[in-house]
Amino acid sequence: MTDNDVVDLLVRQHEQIKSQFTEVENAAPEDKAAAFQRLVRLLAVHETAEEEIVHPYARRHVDDGDDLVDERLAEENAAKDMLTQMERAGVDDPQFAANLATLRKAVVEHAEAEEREEFPRLRQAAGDKELRAMALGVKAAEALAPTHPHAGVETAPKNLLAGPPAAIMDRARDVIRKATGRA
Repeated sequence: MTDNDVVDLLVRQHEQIKSQFTEVENAAPEDKAAAFQRLVRLLAVHETAEEEIVHPYARRHVDDGDDLVDERLAEENAAKDMLTQMERAGVDDPQFAANLATLRKAVVEHAEAEEREEFPRLRQAAGDKELRAMALGVKAAEALAPTHPHAGVETAPKNLLAGPPAAIMDRARDVIRKATGRA
């Protein structure tokens, strides 16, 4: 697997996301907030990149692409809603562990659906050159993506319109939180 192929890149990121869930679950109480914020960031930038680069390509080039992408976007939106609620409530919320387990199950099922249904069709529809170009696009999108979930912004046009201001606000908020010690 290489980061030069979009499917390989996204599958590797799915593994990182699963690992980050484990890190949050196993974190000491004083480290849980920081570990959770790393998970939030990872999920936010990953999903934004998929929404901006991968899903639009799948819609245009994969058989039944619209239906396939609509299913994935519904899953992503539900996860963003839950992640937003968890972020607002904080890691000290009595329901945090249960919500984290529910979120993990949903995110893993979503990733498995992508790997089982979308990615093989994407690989079949795209040539090596396109897969490499999409990998570069995903990396660029992630570099500019919001670092927190923004439900309702699941399409490429919405991400391109709302994403940059949200990313600036998110990144400024991240710096302020770090500077004030509120991971």
